[in-house]
Amino acid sequence: MSSLDDTDRELIALLRDNARLSVVALARQLRVARATVQNRIARLEREGVIVGYSVRLKPAAEAQRIRALMNVAVEGNRTDEVLRELRGHPNVAALHSTNGRWDLVAELRADTLEEFDRVLSAVRLIEGIANTETSILLSTYKV
Repeated sequence: MSSLDDTDRELIALLRDNARLSVVALARQLRVARATVQNRIARLEREGVIVGYSVRLKPAAEAQRIRALMNVAVEGNRTDEVLRELRGHPNVAALHSTNGRWDLVAELRADTLEEFDRVLSAVRLIEGIANTETSILLSTYKV
């Protein structure tokens, strides 16, 4: 993989903000040719820098959705096993490594409290998880 230059980083920032911007609009904002933007996007995708595009919803659009952050302590050197299990779980929206008391932070999502309870139980049973602490996200003030 090649290193990113300033134009690549600016392009990625624009796409993060609005991945639906047209190539022409991106080229205009970057002050480069349309073909340059097309080629850079193709290269970034080919090299795995850009792995996909998604939709961000405002919190009110998912008013009934339960979201939580789960801090996870992993037993010994079993982090790879735990990550593999968590990556495959449909209710785990994001995973982060961290420092300090906890090894991982998982963002969990569920449609009902009953489903959320089942998700917590399932995650806590994963081999290699020593301890967890979960906080339900109540309000969002900035996305």
